[in-house]
Amino acid sequence: MTVHPLATPLSLPARPELTGGRPLGVLLLHGFSGSPASMKPWAHALAEKGYAVEVPRLPGHGTRWQDLNRVAWTDWYAEAERALDRLLASTDAVVVGALSMGGSVALRLAEERGADVAGIVLVNPFVSSTRRELKALPLLKLVVPSMKGVINDIKKPGQDEVGYPRLPLKGLAAVTDLWRAVVPDLPKVTQPLLYFRSSIDHVIDDSSSRTVLGAVSSRDVEERILTESYHVATIDNDAPRIFEESAEFVARVTAT
Repeated sequence: MTVHPLATPLSLPARPELTGGRPLGVLLLHGFSGSPASMKPWAHALAEKGYAVEVPRLPGHGTRWQDLNRVAWTDWYAEAERALDRLLASTDAVVVGALSMGGSVALRLAEERGADVAGIVLVNPFVSSTRRELKALPLLKLVVPSMKGVINDIKKPGQDEVGYPRLPLKGLAAVTDLWRAVVPDLPKVTQPLLYFRSSIDHVIDDSSSRTVLGAVSSRDVEERILTESYHVATIDNDAPRIFEESAEFVARVTAT
């Protein structure tokens, strides 16, 4: 298995001298059929503020699209848990940030590991869909391995999330399996939540926003609209805003 050079995981150490003497961490999770490449600029921006950052490569990503047809959502969750545990071993508090499908994994961590997650930053999370063709997925995945994918939904020219040009259908079915675990438990989410949503997104619809914001029990919740970015906003025109505002959020929710 060969991993694309830009899709390798990333681990950056804490610099407590920049964060009030306390080591603090951020876990960043990429989206379905994407890769850590979409999160690394965000990771470096947070590291410059002094935060330890982990960007795992979720199983099946960054290699070839066929590999996504061989994994379950629990594989993604297990990898995210391992990265969370690495951060918890060396920091006082951890915030989880995520893009697209990574948002579902982040919410599952908040549901299952509540005391270990100080806050959540979601960027265009993929938690639900109104697309009718998904109803045919249980049968379609058995006869069609993949369909044409949607990658690099980015307004800013010259950016590359290092994603797959094909949409693996068994992998997509794993995403919907993840939703069935996450969505019923959304009321368990009580952590502060910062939610970034692009006003124009060619990959997901706004049902995810309604699903999440209408169900979580968090009292500290804010949705912020990104007007100059498409789906992969972490490497789009609004990226600097995401980086700065998420750093301010991390500082606030980890303060004691």
